[in-house]
This record gives sequence, C-alpha cells and structure tokens, in this order.
Amino acid sequence: MAAFQFGFGRLNFHLLKRRSFLLLKLIAFVCSVLLFCEFLIYYLVILPCNWPEVKTPAHGGKQETLEPVLKAMFLADTHLLGEVRGHWLDKLRREWQMERAFQTALWLLQPEVVFILGDIFDEGKWSSPQAWADDVKRFQKMFRHPGHVQLKVVVGNHDIGFHYQMNRYRIKRFEKVFNPERLFSWKGINFVMVNSVALEGDGCNICSEAEAELMDISHKLNCSREEQRPGQCGHGPPLPASAPVLLQHFPLYRQSDANCSGEDSAPPEEKGIPFKERYDVLSREASQKLLWWLRPRLILSGHTHSGCEVLHGAGVPELSVPSFSWRNRNNPSFVMGSMTPTEYALAKCYLPLEDTVLMTYCAAAGLLVVLMLVHLGLVASPVLFGYKLLRKFKTV
Repeated sequence: MAAFQFGFGRLNFHLLKRRSFLLLKLIAFVCSVLLFCEFLIYYLVILPCNWPEVKTPAHGGKQETLEPVLKAMFLADTHLLGEVRGHWLDKLRREWQMERAFQTALWLLQPEVVFILGDIFDEGKWSSPQAWADDVKRFQKMFRHPGHVQLKVVVGNHDIGFHYQMNRYRIKRFEKVFNPERLFSWKGINFVMVNSVALEGDGCNICSEAEAELMDISHKLNCSREEQRPGQCGHGPPLPASAPVLLQHFPLYRQSDANCSGEDSAPPEEKGIPFKERYDVLSREASQKLLWWLRPRLILSGHTHSGCEVLHGAGVPELSVPSFSWRNRNNPSFVMGSMTPTEYALAKCYLPLEDTVLMTYCAAAGLLVVLMLVHLGLVASPVLFGYKLLRKFKTV
C-alpha cells in the first residue's frame, strides 16, 4: 500500500513538473512575441534609416570651413484621439505605436529639431478644457524629448477647427502649450511656420492678423537677403540671409494627387478625386501669396495623410508628409532632413507596417494553439508525424 502511494505521488509530481515546464515555455513564448512586436520591431525597421548627405560647399579662402548641417525630423497628423471618438483600445494601440516609433527614432537618429506639421490632436476643435488638458498630458508623455532636442509644432484644422470653427480661444489655448513663434532660425536656416487655417482670404480679424504677421516676416526675410544699413531691417538681430523653409498643415493648391507616386501616396481610387480649395488644400490666391511673400526654397506640409512631391511656380518643391499614425495609414513614415543655409537633402523613414505586427500576432496565436493541442494529445506532433511519413516513404 505504501509503495502504491509512493508511486502515485511520484506520478503526480512528474505530471505537475511537466505542466509547470509547459507553462513556463508558453509564458516565455508569449513574452518573446510581445517583446518583438511592441519593442524590437521598431529598432529593426528604423535602424536602416540614415541621414541623407547634403552638399556643403566650402567658402573661399585657404582655410575652408564647411557649412554646419542641421538634422531636422518632420512628421505630421498624429491625431491623438479624444474622449468623444477615441475608443480605449484604439487609443492604447495607436498611441503606443507612435510613442515607441518616436522614442526609437530619437534614440537611433538623434535629430536636433523635430517639427510636427499639424493635427496633433483629433478633437482639439471641440474638446472641453478638461479633455484638452488630458490630451496635452498624453502628448507630452508620448513625444517627450531631451532638453537639447527642440520640438516645434504647426497648428492644424483638428487642433483649432476649420476656418468656420476657429476662434481666439482655441488658438490661444493651442499657443499656450506650443510656442506661437512663426519664424525660427537655427544654424543659418530660416523656418517659417504658418497657421494655414487662417489663410481663408475672407478678411476676418484672425485672417487679417495672420496675413499681416506673414507680411512682416516677409519684410524681414527680404531685408536679410539685401545689403542694408543696421536698423533698417527692424528690431533685433538680423536674420540669416537664407531662403526660408515653409512649414504648414494645408498643402499649397494642387488639383489632386493624380501625379503623386510612391508607396505612401494616396490609394489609386482616391488620386483622381479633385481637391477642394480651403478644405483639402489652400486656395490658389493664398498659395500664390505665400510664394510671393516668402520666396521659400522648400515647402513641407501635412493634412492629406499621404505622401506627394510637387513643384510650384518657378520650381519650388513641396513635400506632403504622410501621417505618423497607424490610424490613418498602414505604412506611416516621417521625413529626415539634412539642411544647411544653401542646400538640403531629404529622406523618408518608414515605420513598421501595422499588417506585419497583426500577422505576427496571428501566426503566434496559431502556433500556440497547435502546441497546446499537441500537448493534450488531440493532435499528433508535427515532428513525429513527419518522421512516420518519412519512414513510410523509405519502406515503399
């Protein structure tokens, strides 16, 4: 009887040990899949991205000095969900994706300045004070950055509303969180950040003030390119004598995305749809004013959620930056710019495909089910099945 109890206890011990070992293997497998899909994949995808090389012409003289290169990162349309349309699972999934992508890019690429080209939030145009505060807190956590990295933000229609929704309260609320400066200069490069929502051209007070501010910037920029006596260019130090880079949310006027190409361009069924002025793109008049007033050498915009490269006027290039969020596209990306006062080079860096992550989870779940069925004896082991099949063929 004692021997029987000893044998039975020993059997239970082996059974418990086997189950515990299986449980540990399953936990290790699940943790490995989570680690890959939620952390490692961002490093694997962003690591191959490199800053583009820019021509740095040397100045005259025997001791030649190359122009300093500014590393700038451009992203757009993060659309942090609010309390009205934001399902908690959607928030958790897409915001974690943007946070991991941004933090990984900061660590690997080490940009000096980051520009976000509008539509930071999805519901800024109607969010309550408390909801706005919550959204801002989440944004500051997701896009946290070291002190030596500057973060500059351009306002979008989802942040303050379209022209008919825009008011001073929403604009001031946005500018209280994000620096309202319109002109930013660093390493001899001028960046003009435009509130494109206010370029309606209907003479409203906010629109008139925005145009007057742009005209003042235009005067300063034009003055810096000409030889003027001190004091003739207004107060403060003179601006670098460099054509500006124009940053805004709405693209300049174009008929559609029909001529846009690339893997991040609009879907084929959407490319031929005509754009509506003052809704999808700026009006012809507002676009022409910006080109006349600022004479930019490069324009970067967002809003369409898709990539596009177009030329305006006398060959001024505009790059529409795709959305940074899985919520708006399967293959989000950002733009890396190496810039000097006279030259620039741009490159695009793609983030992990949402489909890749979902398929990885599905494959892992399927494999997990098979392993459980094999352990329970409901399905033959694939290795044993293959061995028997091989022996059968050898016998034949």
